[in-house]
Amino acid sequence: MRLNLSSEIVLNKVPLAYYKPKTTVEYSEISRMEKIHTDIFASSMEGAAHVADQVEKEIKAAQHEGRYYVMALGTGLSLTPIYKELQRRCEAKQLSFRNVVVFNAYEYYPVQKESSLKSINQLKERFLDHVDIDPQNIFTLDGSVAQDAVQDTCHLYEKRIKTFGGLDIALLGIGRMGNIAANEPGSGIQSITRLILIGNTSREEMENSFGTNEQVPPCSLTMGIATLLSAKSVYLTAWGDEKAEIMQKVIEGNITDTLPASFLQTHPNANVILDLSAASHLTRIKHPWLVTNCEWTDKLVRSALVWLCQKLHKPILKLTNKDYNENGLSELLALYGSAYNANIKIFNDLQHTITGWPGGKPNADDTYRPERAKPFPKRVIVFSPHPDDDVISMGGTIRRLVQQKHEVHVAYETSGNIAVGDEEVTRFMHFINGFNQIFADSKDSVISKKYQEIKEFFAHKKESDFDTRDILTIKGLIRRGEARTACTFNEIPLNRVHFLDLPFYESGKIEKLPMTEKDVEIVRALLQEVKPHQIYVAGDLADPHGTHKKCTDAVLAAIDEEKKAGAEWLKDCRIWMYRGAWAEWEIENIEMCVPLSPEELRAKRNSILKHQSQMESAPFLGNDERLFWQRAEDRNRGTAQLYDELGLACYEAMEAFVEYIPL
Repeated sequence: MRLNLSSEIVLNKVPLAYYKPKTTVEYSEISRMEKIHTDIFASSMEGAAHVADQVEKEIKAAQHEGRYYVMALGTGLSLTPIYKELQRRCEAKQLSFRNVVVFNAYEYYPVQKESSLKSINQLKERFLDHVDIDPQNIFTLDGSVAQDAVQDTCHLYEKRIKTFGGLDIALLGIGRMGNIAANEPGSGIQSITRLILIGNTSREEMENSFGTNEQVPPCSLTMGIATLLSAKSVYLTAWGDEKAEIMQKVIEGNITDTLPASFLQTHPNANVILDLSAASHLTRIKHPWLVTNCEWTDKLVRSALVWLCQKLHKPILKLTNKDYNENGLSELLALYGSAYNANIKIFNDLQHTITGWPGGKPNADDTYRPERAKPFPKRVIVFSPHPDDDVISMGGTIRRLVQQKHEVHVAYETSGNIAVGDEEVTRFMHFINGFNQIFADSKDSVISKKYQEIKEFFAHKKESDFDTRDILTIKGLIRRGEARTACTFNEIPLNRVHFLDLPFYESGKIEKLPMTEKDVEIVRALLQEVKPHQIYVAGDLADPHGTHKKCTDAVLAAIDEEKKAGAEWLKDCRIWMYRGAWAEWEIENIEMCVPLSPEELRAKRNSILKHQSQMESAPFLGNDERLFWQRAEDRNRGTAQLYDELGLACYEAMEAFVEYIPL
């Protein structure tokens, strides 16, 4: 069973020449906008293997020379695949770490000596405990020292690095603010090991990486920028769409202390290792016509013309031959004969993505429509990772499908119980307890006892405490109630509302269990029951906790198993991916766009607001300060505005979709 199919989704097939140039000359041409040497790989596994190759070669060279190999190591999640590959080689007796000395890049401050919340513990759990390194060769900053000893501790750390001959390599990940190690924006290029205040975004990332409810301390002892740059080589790794924007700034932007990783541009042997997703905003991937001759596809042509329109502030049909020639797109003139021909082609392509009939328009010519007319009505399943992703991402489309008489099912894949605040439980328990006292006339009932038990738990609850199973159940019930209310508002019968409660989610912690075949079989059973003609699934994989990705993997794996089994229903089914909670589809990838009127957008907002526990008190909003209904409206309006600026119809808002073709 293939459990990681979302990682194989390729919206735009990137020619090998763009990220694997054959010669140094070709690399120089394609990467001329980049200020740090950057290697791009098709997957994180390939990238991790490349870094492991370099580390293995250098460790063995040091062994041959009879010296230590000194490493500065970070604990970011992007380094995990590298650590796993190095561990595999060690277990296979291919590589030994007996001559390796490790310096932990940063440690939280202040922490108790016995605290489990230490970055060195993460480093050991993910890597060091699984290789044959001598424990005496592992060094970390002491986050438990008194404040008046911090400066001496940091100076001693610098001296100890020098006693081993300096750093041979620094392996680093990157935070959402461009931080490396714990060097926050504002860190200077001359900074050395020191105490630093951790920003809110970085603390959230660190807490997520621990996967607990315990709060990371407010400060960190960290290697400075100068310390990291003193290494003979530096490797910075990043994987996934969520790192694409920050990596483009680091690699192609200016050096600035507001983006600490940009200082790597000054290092003579700095190397950035990316997968295609993390590299997607680099010029050679996103705008290759600016650096090389292109292999033109319909999507690339659309991307180029949208870029040109935005640059010149013109609609598509007003672009001229001169516009193409002056902006590096003369190849398209040769390909299409004139700007007019290219303009009409892309204008029509975009026009054909717009439909007010997301389930297909009955008795209509569907040649140029994104969805087929028959069968009608269709059976539809909307898979929602959390109990509100459906209305956040495609609430307007759901209402259209219902109003157009399709049989719409909504499947909530997880309970979403960890994203409910304790005050919500207290509020509901107050109501239940009051109801019980008035109508049950019994103060000794099970409900009263449970109320007192939960009240007592909350009274003594610490930040690091996990909720009891009873409290998680209540939180799950709260979210179920909200989901049912939203579905009723959207006129979906409750017998078509399914709560799958996939087992991987029920860890009670931020960090979830691995997604397994058990999760897939639950999804598959629903597919076999409904036999849908349309499936909507989350394509919004930038969710910082990874729940969206696991849920989408479960659906895609279930579809894959049904395809292997030769399921007849799948032959007449289309799968559409939505976004909205964390990002929006790029216009070159949009294949169906559903317009919303002002009234429909207001109805969508109201359906989102039915999820009251996710309003101001929602625990997990990420680094976007807007609430989810605000994000959804802004993104939907933004898509409509982009279509308007390109010279197409002007709508209040639009919801966008991309089709998934089963592998």
